[in-house]
Amino acid sequence: MKVAFFGTPQFATVTLERLLESRHEVVCVVTQPDRPRGRGRALQPPPVKQVAERAGVPVHQPESIKRPPFDDTLSASGADVAVVVAYGQILPARLLAVPRFGFLNVHGSLLPRYRGAAPIQWAVANGERTTGVTIMQVEEGLDSGPIVERAEIDILDDDDARSLHDMLSVVGADLMITTLDRIEAAGRIESTPQDDAHATHAPLIRRQDARIDWTLPADRIIWRIRGFVLWPGAFCEHDGAEIKVLGAEAVAPEWVSIDWRNKAIPAGAVVDVVKGRGFIVKTGNDGLVLVTRLQPPGKRDMDADSAINGGLIKIGMRLT
Repeated sequence: MKVAFFGTPQFATVTLERLLESRHEVVCVVTQPDRPRGRGRALQPPPVKQVAERAGVPVHQPESIKRPPFDDTLSASGADVAVVVAYGQILPARLLAVPRFGFLNVHGSLLPRYRGAAPIQWAVANGERTTGVTIMQVEEGLDSGPIVERAEIDILDDDDARSLHDMLSVVGADLMITTLDRIEAAGRIESTPQDDAHATHAPLIRRQDARIDWTLPADRIIWRIRGFVLWPGAFCEHDGAEIKVLGAEAVAPEWVSIDWRNKAIPAGAVVDVVKGRGFIVKTGNDGLVLVTRLQPPGKRDMDADSAINGGLIKIGMRLT
């Protein structure tokens, strides 16, 4: 089939590359305009644009896709179906009707759970044990269209938003190719409506969502640290200076040499160090978190052992 591809970030490039390798023909790519980035604020192309240009595929970058002239552009491409992966703009209803088979979206959760902009991050931050990818038909609602295909994967104990992002980008790409092959063979789309009663929301992440509350149980703190590792990075403070916590693990009570359950020791206190691994922080419910990687104020990210050896982290200091 002839495919129009809509996508912008790195997550979307995996599906685009698989489409370019497949039997289907990518007739055009639609992505966000180039944006200024970095210290020099020079215009940088989106990752999807870079892939498309290397493959010689026509690229369109409308500032707003809601303007009617783009309907004619899409129609002229001759696309049978449009594939959407993290495009970044809401698609108007009139545009959805242009391709014969409409628009199919790769969404990084098992819909109807985690509708919204950040399904991968919130699944990790909320301690989910499974997640997956859904191929759905795009409609006007927020990730509410009928489900065409789904693939489930486990979230492992050492997964974070970065590792899950990379895994789901591959799973979603493969699932989309399988879906297009099936539609082409059948000449139609078979789908199932979502059950809105089971819908949950995955909103845009605010910086404040990543602030660490050390009075929470240890597992919930670790989930948040791993869930927000891509952005903005979980953070706390010491003496008014911000410290980002970029890696953390559960730790057995036997690892701590002092009586850390002493009620005089507050949550957030550094109660011990583990040579070669990091430092241990007391949490709510008399829990423990081993911090393995961090970014002290005014410095680059580093392993926690280096922070200890440099005197930046000491037993007895309190993170708030």
